[in-house]
Amino acid sequence: MLILGGTGEARSLAAALVDTPGRSIVSSLAGRVSNPALPVGDVRIGGFGGVEGLVDFLRSEPIDAVVDATHSFAATISVHAVEAAAETGHPLLVLRRPGWIEQDGDTWLRVPDIATAATAVAEMPAGCVFVTTGRRDLAAFADDSRRTYLVRTVDPPIGPTPTRMILLLDRGPFTVEGEMALLGEHDVRALVTKDSGGEMTSAKLAAARSRAIPVVMVDRPPASAGPPTAATVPEAIAWLDSVAG
Repeated sequence: MLILGGTGEARSLAAALVDTPGRSIVSSLAGRVSNPALPVGDVRIGGFGGVEGLVDFLRSEPIDAVVDATHSFAATISVHAVEAAAETGHPLLVLRRPGWIEQDGDTWLRVPDIATAATAVAEMPAGCVFVTTGRRDLAAFADDSRRTYLVRTVDPPIGPTPTRMILLLDRGPFTVEGEMALLGEHDVRALVTKDSGGEMTSAKLAAARSRAIPVVMVDRPPASAGPPTAATVPEAIAWLDSVAG
């Protein structure tokens, strides 16, 4: 079985299956993080070379099923997985954690993309903006010299960055107490984040709620039509059992 992705769900699925008799697991990571948290079992790092490369891999390796457990914003590899599985006839499951849900006390503005998020921030009062959308999405904020941007990424940013930027290189999980202290230390007035879901980085939302800080939430790209989906690792295992059966 081929597991695509370096998410927590991908690692949990690999850990649950690696010692299962009669099953062989290989996890594939894109290689965009310099020091990724590796799953147990066999791991390959690096892209496939588009749909053609993934098709070649599926045909040349003893792969019987594919689980797309990539990040919810990794749209390209998900599309490639659908096309490659359709061409080769491999069963494909999409494993995605549920997105975050707005709670009482939250002030969220949902936007479709980073560019719209930057436009929304530009219409807010000046102040410090906490951005946790990843190291590749900062160009949209680069022309704003009125605000200070507190940017947290795992690895250093790629491409243009805000003129006034405070960079934090850090990896979750984070605590509500730690996020509260960070927001207070920098007098954060707005939070920009992606709807990644999960518990590892949700503490910032609780901290923003507690401090009445507005959140600009970038929605997930539309899911690929066709393959079945699972929201949890047990659901994914049940699907794999049905495929094996």
